[in-house]
Amino acid sequence: MSIEVVSRAIPDMDRRHADERSNALSHLDAALNSVSSGLITFNRNLEILFVNDRLTDMLEIAPTLARRAVFLLELLGSSAVLDEEALSFLAEICIAAADAFAEHKSILTVSAGTASRFFSLGVTRLGDGHWMVSFEEVTARRSAEANAVEQARHDPLTGLHNRQLFQNRVVAALSPTELDQGDSRLAIMLIDLDRFKAVNDTLGHAIGDGLLRLVSKRLRTILRSRDGLARLGGDEFALLILPPPNRADMEVLAHRIVEVLGRPYLVDGHLVSIGASVGIAIAPRDGNEHGRLLRSADLALYQAKKAGRGRFSFFEPELDARALDRHALESDLRKALALHQFELHFQPQIDLRIDKVIAFEALPQWKHPERGMLSPADFVPLAEEIGLITQIGEWVLQEASRAAIRWPNDISVAVNIWPLQFADATRLLGSVTKSLSASGLPANRLEIEVTEPAMVGREEMVLTTLHNLRALGVRIVVDDFGSGYSSVRQLHSFPFSKIKIDRSFMAAGDHPGGQTAVIRAIVAFGASLGMDTVAEGVETADQLALIRAEYCAAAQGCLISRPVTESQVADSIAEISKRAKQAFVNS
Repeated sequence: MSIEVVSRAIPDMDRRHADERSNALSHLDAALNSVSSGLITFNRNLEILFVNDRLTDMLEIAPTLARRAVFLLELLGSSAVLDEEALSFLAEICIAAADAFAEHKSILTVSAGTASRFFSLGVTRLGDGHWMVSFEEVTARRSAEANAVEQARHDPLTGLHNRQLFQNRVVAALSPTELDQGDSRLAIMLIDLDRFKAVNDTLGHAIGDGLLRLVSKRLRTILRSRDGLARLGGDEFALLILPPPNRADMEVLAHRIVEVLGRPYLVDGHLVSIGASVGIAIAPRDGNEHGRLLRSADLALYQAKKAGRGRFSFFEPELDARALDRHALESDLRKALALHQFELHFQPQIDLRIDKVIAFEALPQWKHPERGMLSPADFVPLAEEIGLITQIGEWVLQEASRAAIRWPNDISVAVNIWPLQFADATRLLGSVTKSLSASGLPANRLEIEVTEPAMVGREEMVLTTLHNLRALGVRIVVDDFGSGYSSVRQLHSFPFSKIKIDRSFMAAGDHPGGQTAVIRAIVAFGASLGMDTVAEGVETADQLALIRAEYCAAAQGCLISRPVTESQVADSIAEISKRAKQAFVNS
């Protein structure tokens, strides 16, 4: 190749390299202008090397100003977005980067009227004394995150504060700084809906959810705007009162809550009636820590429900002692069956027409090692609460059947079936069948006593179970008839063998004539349906004379005999028979 040819080739190569460099720079420029982040590079003198279009759009910098600007701070100062505080912060970190090679990452907040804009900001070293500032707007993301946090602090069904947010507010209000201020005490009200479970069970969860929304609306209308209202879960609500009014005013508020929540509701065409119970605790008297204060309110709520529901109760120190005692009793009850601490006592029932024992009611007694003999009234409600009543009921069935097989063939044994035992009909039927089979007791000598409350809200399911029991040959008795849940329709819908008149009609009252009329009506009603009537709680000769005069078929009570142990049953039968013969001779 000649020198002339080579000399002509060298400029061509330079031009080609220059073109390639120009194309590469154009491609780089296009790439940097297409990214979602705003970019600006500068040197140690804070002189601008490059600005992409995204940055000028994001910070609302006029293109002509962007082209003319030489220095970084001059360019940023022409932004219509950045406020004085943001500019000062940017100048500080860029100067620090140029002087001390200090990279930086943070969220830049810019005031925009009543709102704010947020930018993810980064200052990165590029080498050779060059730096890059990147801006990415994250306002939408921050807003979404804030909304998610806010939603996580609220109950999705009612829109009220949830348990976590309520706890945070109580903890903040209970801080030593707050409690040191005389007017910054607080009160907590726990509100529990009465009979809500029956609504869910009978009408469905959709109606239950609608009811909870209506409850929350009613509560909002009662409370002050500064009071904190939360749904803790299920049918339990909580109210934080800051600062609380005096006790008398709090009583008025609690009474108002009970009254308003107890009014009927119309939910999707269904007329629903529930109630509410309220427990109240005041800080720092009843606790100066969140958990302690909430426990105090919960104990007060338990006291209100125990007193009959539809009530309110303030926490009192003695409730702590009762709670500890109840906890100890619960712990002992869980072990009682395994330790064979239960025993059956039997109370006789006599036929008043022939003064003869016709049945014994089996009554479980708990022989507690420290508390002595406890009656069903002392432990059955607790057993129902903690889910042990089914096991105890099965034990009673087995032991009663085993004992009765040794009695004369014309004497039956009556066993109470508690409402919760009907929740598992298959298990209940199996337990009765197993007890009869294991003992050899004829089915017609076993009487199942069912209280009317067991049927409330679930008549169809309970009556189906009773029909299945009747099919086994077992006799069914309505217990505590007239105790407040009476339903003539229930008696018509099932052929019960007996009606046991509630013992409250035997007690002396202000209007004994009225009680006599009720007893007479029940006896006549039972007779019209072919059912015998049994009077419970007969304790005096006058009461016995009364029920004889009203033609009650049978009687049971302490006048006839107190409950006896299994070993005393034979003597009890003999004693009652002896008294009957003596009465006949004297007559």
